[in-house]
Amino acid sequence: MNTLKLTWLCKPFHDLTPQELYAILRLRSEVFVVEQNCVFLDMDNKDQVAYHLMGYSNDELIATTRLLGKDTAYKLMSIGRVVTSPGHRGTGAGRALMEESIKRCYELFGTEDIKIGAQLYLRKFYESFGFQQSSDMYLEDDIEHIEMIKQVDH
Repeated sequence: MNTLKLTWLCKPFHDLTPQELYAILRLRSEVFVVEQNCVFLDMDNKDQVAYHLMGYSNDELIATTRLLGKDTAYKLMSIGRVVTSPGHRGTGAGRALMEESIKRCYELFGTEDIKIGAQLYLRKFYESFGFQQSSDMYLEDDIEHIEMIKQVDH
């Protein structure tokens, strides 16, 4: 696996430039709507209260997540809208994205448990970061999902 060097930016919604917001929404649409053939409303009014983590290679946005504090998507803080550019898969970008997302959550919201809604086929990937399945499988937009929690060692 060839490892990509990424430059990270993390900003609250109100600090995003129009270009950054456009790049985030375009990448999310490319993967969630086009690649996964999923018709859903991506803009769910949580972006405005989120921090947006962006991973750039050269000047191209290739990986992004949305970081939410407690009581936004779940009672626990959460990482959502996890997406890596299809053209950069297998480069370590997804692993680097999750490592950076976890680190930024702890910095922004405190070192507490993190919850995610994960596509079922990615369970082992998220388990490699310490997340454990915490719900039964459910369908979201006709895609199998599970909830997972990364507990902090107390």
